Parts: sequence; structure tokens; C-alpha cells
Amino acid sequence: MKFGVYLPNFGPYGDARLLSDLAVSAEQAGWDGFFLWDHITRYWPTDVADAWVSLSAVATRTERIRLGALITPLPRRRPWKVAREALTLDRLSNGRLILGVGLGSSGGSEVEWDNFGEEMNLRKRAGMLDEGLEIVNGLWSGEPFAFDGNYYHIKTSHFLPKPVQQPRIPVWVAGNWPHKAPFRRMARWDGMVPQTSPGIDNDMSELKEAISFTCSLRDPALPFDVAYSLPPAQAAARASAYAEIGVTWLLVQLYPTHFGADWQGTWPLDVMRKYIETKPPQL
Repeated sequence: MKFGVYLPNFGPYGDARLLSDLAVSAEQAGWDGFFLWDHITRYWPTDVADAWVSLSAVATRTERIRLGALITPLPRRRPWKVAREALTLDRLSNGRLILGVGLGSSGGSEVEWDNFGEEMNLRKRAGMLDEGLEIVNGLWSGEPFAFDGNYYHIKTSHFLPKPVQQPRIPVWVAGNWPHKAPFRRMARWDGMVPQTSPGIDNDMSELKEAISFTCSLRDPALPFDVAYSLPPAQAAARASAYAEIGVTWLLVQLYPTHFGADWQGTWPLDVMRKYIETKPPQL
């Protein structure tokens, strides 16, 4: 199992310089990954840093740690722009990027989607996500690529250079269990970022069920990552148990709700900074 830091890109974390400083600390402390949320605004007034620009700053100041945005809502992005950004960041980081994608959170969807005229229908977003992933992967091939779908149309185009990572930059797909469609999508790519029912005692059984369902649709000989996020105390106490059910990446994060505050409360930067500077959990 690998251990990653998982941070928002808003509030006190809405500063690319700060995020790159935290990534350096995480690498020095022995963490395996540094991952950011990918929001463009929030439903309350707060600072926000662009996740991809921030990851570029992270890439230039680190050498070993894996990095990525979890998750980038591909349906509100131009897939060819994401393909080019990912190629550039993969090269800049010398092959350390992981591309996390999904439909986009329903929480605060008005301010990030409706306010900017983005697609609100989740079924349509799902179609856009599937087509977008085909396009991203096709453009990464380094070969001439064309696409004619329901949502996107591309005349023959040729993207170079190819990614450092082969056969492609790893793609992790997010989704909420027990909805099966996102997990079928996960099975077609390189990793899963499952969300189970929050705040309940049986998240382990739900997660085990989700992993089992997804892996049943895959060739077991092919590598596949399962990334799951937990607060620090739970990650430290239960890391081995999560590893046993198939989690390969444990992502540690802190919410205001862990301190009895609501989502617009104080995001615990000082506590998280001290936690990052210690060694990651151990199996």
C-alpha cells in the first residue's frame, strides 16, 4: 500500500506556493503521493488556486512523489486541452502524473456548473466523460487521431510528444457506490477512486463490495489501483485492514467537520502541515 496526502485547493490551501511547499514537506517525510481537489470556485467566498497550475509548481520542486488532481471533472473541460496539459505535466514531472477524472461533485454544482453554463444533466455528463476519455487516450498515443461522437468531434490531429509513462498516463476514475455505471467505467481504466456512504461504520463492507464488483470486470493479471481517502486517525488505525480488501493507495485528508465545524469553517492548515511533516501511516 502507498500513502498520499489529499488536500483541497481552496481556503487556506488556495495558494500555489503554499501547496508546493507542502508537497516538498510530504516528499521529505516519505509520503508516496500528493493529490489535490480540482475546484474552480466554492459556494462560499474563499480563495481558490487552480489545481493544475499548482501541480506544475509541485512538479518542479519535487523528484519522487506521485501527483495529480482527484478529481478533474472532465465534462467541464475540453478533453484535448486536458490531454495537452497532462502530457506537459507528465513530462515536467518525469512521469509522475496520475490523471483522476469523474463527472464532478453534485455538492455546490450550481456555482461550478450552472453559473458558467456547463452541463447539469448527469447522464449527459457521463457520455461526455466516456467520450472525453477516449479522446484523451487517443491523443496520447502519438499517432494521428480523429473522433466523431455525440458530444465531441475532432478532425485528424497529431499530439506529440508521447507521455513519459507507457502505455499511458494512469487514469483513475471516481464514482459513488452503489451506482454501478461509474464502477463499470473504472474497470476500463487504470484505477478507481470510490466514494462510499460517509460517516457510517460499514464503509469497509461497502468498499469491499465496490472493489470486488469492479475487479470482477477486469483481467486480474493487469495492474489496477484502488485509492480511498480517510482522516488521519482512521488511516493510522486501519491501514492494514484496508490493504487486505484491496486498497492500494490510502489518501489522508482533514475536513473542518473532523473538528466539529461545517464545510465553511476553518480548514485545519496548521494541523495538516504538522501531520504531513511526520512519517505517513505504517502497515
